[in-house]
Amino acid sequence: MTSIGVMASTPVKDLSTLSAAAGELVASVTGDAAVTGVAYDSRVVQPGDLFFCVVGEHHDGHRYAADAVAEGAAALCVERVLDIDVPQVVVEDVRRAMAVLASAFFDHPASSLLMLGITGTNGKTTTAFLLESILRAAGRTPGLIGTIETRIAGERRPGVRTTPESVDLQRLLAEMRDRACDSVAMEVTSHALALDRVAGIRFASAGFTNLSQDHLDFHSGMEDYFEAKRLLFQPERATTGAVNVDDDHGRRLFENAAIPTVGFGYSEDAAIRASDVNLLPAGSTFDLTTPVGTRAVSLSLAGAFNVYNALAAAAVALQAGIDIDAVAEGLSRLDSVPGRFESVVEGQDFAVIVDYAHTPDSLDNVLRAARRLADISQGRVLCTFGCGGDRDRAKRPLMGAVVARLADVCVVTSDNPRSEDPVAIIDEILEGVVAESSSGADAVLPDRREAIDHVLRAARPGDVVVIAGKGHETGQEFSDRTIPFDDRVVAGEILRDLLGSDPA
Repeated sequence: MTSIGVMASTPVKDLSTLSAAAGELVASVTGDAAVTGVAYDSRVVQPGDLFFCVVGEHHDGHRYAADAVAEGAAALCVERVLDIDVPQVVVEDVRRAMAVLASAFFDHPASSLLMLGITGTNGKTTTAFLLESILRAAGRTPGLIGTIETRIAGERRPGVRTTPESVDLQRLLAEMRDRACDSVAMEVTSHALALDRVAGIRFASAGFTNLSQDHLDFHSGMEDYFEAKRLLFQPERATTGAVNVDDDHGRRLFENAAIPTVGFGYSEDAAIRASDVNLLPAGSTFDLTTPVGTRAVSLSLAGAFNVYNALAAAAVALQAGIDIDAVAEGLSRLDSVPGRFESVVEGQDFAVIVDYAHTPDSLDNVLRAARRLADISQGRVLCTFGCGGDRDRAKRPLMGAVVARLADVCVVTSDNPRSEDPVAIIDEILEGVVAESSSGADAVLPDRREAIDHVLRAARPGDVVVIAGKGHETGQEFSDRTIPFDDRVVAGEILRDLLGSDPA
């Protein structure tokens, strides 16, 4: 959690002025104060901050209000009046009010930017990268906010969470505006929608990729998960929409659209389609067919699932008024996305693919794409994977079943165990492996480096090795520590050792 202090270009705001901007969200205001920053973490409050007493799943920010005031907070945003002698803004829901008040504090930066948002279970990151490439091809200066990284006018920063907390998000948008960005490609998670992180932002166009099982540790079920995604397609959140009508949930969203929405996919009624698709080892070619014309696209991202991601980006961009020529050029320009079907090449005679796939559906997509590559070289598909701790447990056996069904060699390992016992997580994965294949996994190695080493040493010429689950991540999370661990780096080290070569 972080604090947002005043930016050089941001004027001091009176509490009364900020409160008025929140309208009916504010029940009452006691006193006034000059607000020079906004914060939701008492440990990093700066003098003059408005401190938001956020009520979360594990912590109640009201408990830390006195600490925030001791650090210089000029005012509090609360859900109940506290016995502390500072001005207080009383609201029904601090988290929602925080998003709106943070937007007002930074002078509503999203209103100065062409906001393009993408939600769904799988494909958000790649689609956001494709959207950024399209915006550049259109002559714009875009920002990017997502899982892998944030980009501001070309400057790259590591991503902290896919959709930042509202205060941090408004700061990013304000910085983008102040640094001459004119547009933003942004991933929007179900958590962000359910927790009002994007309240106060209206997207010019919002896209929906697909929905499959994930995040059921947070949502009560698939319907609750879908309803959270649907929030992005309400008139107060987005002007137009673009949804995958080949996906059952996307079809529901399309047929009950509350905003002008187009469908994309292969369905006959999809307004934006791919035809004459040619899937290649290193990408694909297809004709992008739209209501405003057809253009040839040469995509450098392998796999049928990436054709869908390209269609999603095209549909969102076209709905936002981007020219079709820029759309086709932008799709063709993007070379790769870190940790998304990313090749590791050290001169070996088999393919090594690192992918972030961490849901049953994404594993299915990646392994099917790997099979196409293996069929070309008459090789096998080998996969090592695990499941994250403190996350949706129900998907663990499902992921095990997918790998057992689609890979020739299945090596089960650890992902980010966090506070859970890695062996206990693996046992739940193995339930699905055994249900699909009575012989079980080919190897069970809780140490992730050992698992990667094992699967690479088992590979033969023409094989395709898939290392799934962590993708772009550069650390492995345990209960008490995070250790440096990058699947791409580890695979490269092992391959060089196998080949007897030194790093370049």
